[in-house]
Amino acid sequence: MLYDVKHIGLNVPFAQAFSYIADPLTLPEWTNAFARTDSDGHATLATPEGEVEIFLEVIADPDAGTVDWKMYFPDDSVGTAYSRLVALTGETCAYSFTLTPPPVPLEALEGALSAQSEILAQELKTLKTRLEA
Repeated sequence: MLYDVKHIGLNVPFAQAFSYIADPLTLPEWTNAFARTDSDGHATLATPEGEVEIFLEVIADPDAGTVDWKMYFPDDSVGTAYSRLVALTGETCAYSFTLTPPPVPLEALEGALSAQSEILAQELKTLKTRLEA
């Protein structure tokens, strides 16, 4: 399995959802992966092996509805995450997230993506709860 796509409907306007999702400071509120983020790109990831400091680049385009992230690790590897938000009505939108394998050695990939997929499904539920509260 080289990718998985998860999606969720959100009962909030596109602009509200986009603003929240694209803000790196909100990532610790709805994801399990981020222990801390700040506005200058520094972030702390929570991993099974402990916390790791990374540089986080947010690539957000409201016209395209895309919010992507590049994560630069201390070992010079780069992880990416891709997502898209689509307005459905004035008060609803759909959010999809394409999950790709993490930047780990090939022997560590087996099961990694499927485990991340389960976590992502829960994170999207948390996102929905936070946005719709």
